[in-house]
Amino acid sequence: MSILKKPIISEKMNLLQERRGQYGFIVEKTATKPEIKAAIETYYGVEVVSLSTMITSRKTRKNRKTGQITGRTDSVKKAIFSIKDGQSIDFFENV
Repeated sequence: MSILKKPIISEKMNLLQERRGQYGFIVEKTATKPEIKAAIETYYGVEVVSLSTMITSRKTRKNRKTGQITGRTDSVKKAIFSIKDGQSIDFFENV
């Protein structure tokens, strides 16, 4: 579970889940596609059909009142994947 950091839960990912059966995770930057695929399949017990990854760049955040740069966000690696038809992942089953 060290490769998978946390699931991406947003309105856009919920639409992808409903329409295309795709899920998203934030993963370790050094993880490769075969490692990510193996981690998902062993932890959730599903079969991954396709997998794509992306690394988002750092973005600066500004204070709206003064316009000064207050900090930067971290760059993260995201993995978007599709699973076999008939299978699903429920992130809220243990909550």
